[in-house]
Amino acid sequence: MAAAVDPAVAGPEQHPGNRARLIARFGPMAGPWYDALPTLVDGLARRWGLDVGEAGGGGTSRVYRCLRKGEHEGATATVWLKLTPDPVVATQEAEALSAWSDTPSVVQLLDSDPGAGALLLAGVEPGTRVRESGRRTADIARLLMDLRTAPRPRTPRLPPLSERITFMYDMAARRGAHSPEVLARGRAAALGLARTGPADGLVHGDLHPGNVLVGPGHRLVAIDPRPTFGDPDFDAADWVIDGVTDESGLRRRIAELTALVPGMSADRVLDWCRATAPLTTGAPAFLLPGGGAARMR
Repeated sequence: MAAAVDPAVAGPEQHPGNRARLIARFGPMAGPWYDALPTLVDGLARRWGLDVGEAGGGGTSRVYRCLRKGEHEGATATVWLKLTPDPVVATQEAEALSAWSDTPSVVQLLDSDPGAGALLLAGVEPGTRVRESGRRTADIARLLMDLRTAPRPRTPRLPPLSERITFMYDMAARRGAHSPEVLARGRAAALGLARTGPADGLVHGDLHPGNVLVGPGHRLVAIDPRPTFGDPDFDAADWVIDGVTDESGLRRRIAELTALVPGMSADRVLDWCRATAPLTTGAPAFLLPGGGAARMR
């Protein structure tokens, strides 16, 4: 298959505001990187045999839907070309995806060039967002179990969970997400949990429902990790917080989930919910520091 790139698809003019979002996240260096994207995409398309289609992405990357020649004559497969201006981000994601390569619960890494900030990822079918398709506790439990069973990479280049927590709270402070007091108390609680919990679990780091797709057989498939080493119970917090309205409902969710995931601590999941609530969009007020009734263990 001859590689092809539609300049209107790859070009920055096609996506107003994306350049500014990347600069806000990565600093001024992201501007020239973004301007050079058409050349970078074209080179990678030729190298990996891609027909490049529409682009998307958020504040940390650009993602291109591509077609790639399959194993059989005339067959093509949908793949995703993911690009970030920060080689460290690409390196860490590639390392984590490689560690999870034996589980179908994580998107498959087909190829990578971390120095260029480039990852080539397999398509996930049907690929609907789990938020749009509903969810079952058993499916979430299987996803979390699969993430917890990954071996530690042989040449770890991943940061500790405390570094991820510090970054997220720094970003929340820049946005003015909550009062300085709420953020300070949440940060201290989260760093305390990171310090006292497991240090060697491979943590996804951004496992909210928007970063999970529905794959074959209704298996949930995680994408877009911000991986660290630390307490894998951290990854459960977004799932039990999402849509909950009171503490009794939260405790029921945690109990249901921990009953299905060996090694998961109900107490630590609850503590992670409280410690990360200031970082969670739509977190109920009772989870915020000073926002609820007296809390009992």
